[in-house]
Amino acid sequence: MNSKLVYAGVVLLLFASVALAQEEDDLSFGITSDFYGKYIWRGQNLSDDPVYQLGGSMTWGKFTLGIWGNMDLTSYNDNSGRFSEVDYSFDFSDDLPGIEGVGYSVGVIYYDFPGTAVRDTTEVYWGLGFDVLLSPTVTVYHDVDEAQGTYVNVGLSHSIEKIGQLTEDIPVGMDIGMGIGWASSSYNNYYWGTDKSKMQDLSISVAFPFEAAGWSFTPSLNFVTLLSDDIRDTDAYRTESDYFFAGISMSKSF
Repeated sequence: MNSKLVYAGVVLLLFASVALAQEEDDLSFGITSDFYGKYIWRGQNLSDDPVYQLGGSMTWGKFTLGIWGNMDLTSYNDNSGRFSEVDYSFDFSDDLPGIEGVGYSVGVIYYDFPGTAVRDTTEVYWGLGFDVLLSPTVTVYHDVDEAQGTYVNVGLSHSIEKIGQLTEDIPVGMDIGMGIGWASSSYNNYYWGTDKSKMQDLSISVAFPFEAAGWSFTPSLNFVTLLSDDIRDTDAYRTESDYFFAGISMSKSF
């Protein structure tokens, strides 16, 4: 039997069991529909041309079941008009008991790569978020399947509620975010072909969220660069090491 179907079935069963136990909480759904000029993931240039990314989620209480996919819009990877990646995720998020202003998340992600030569793999993750200046976060991802390695991301962000407005009834805000990643030697050996643990990537984004017609829109400008000369020299994902691209994300909750 297909392993991703087994995984999806187990996650759905777990989610349904938890949902039945959360009688006082409301069930909610979310959808995202995004266009980006490139698909850069943890510094890896997975598509140097425009992509479309579609996601959906179902939340019951503190549990969220999600599915997300990336579609190449050009023939850059010989996969135009088809989903080159589909991720299935299961997450539990809550406040850390006894410590005010600290939240945590734990979960699992199954990565499926239909129509490509890339092997499917699975990561477990855990993370902390702090309700203080710049909203720092730290998240640890550990691949328990193909890579058998660890990737750690530390993030900072700041939001400004209003910097202008499109119309009298549509204010526009600003979200500024930065993330820096480190990866273990086994992770880098699998993805980059270098057997050294290294600071890996730096990402910076500036976004301008607004709401219209019941949807949330977030145009953004994004910059990603590789931090390690050893990783830059591998050329595992094209020859460039610095990427600048724009995008727009649309989302709706119901």
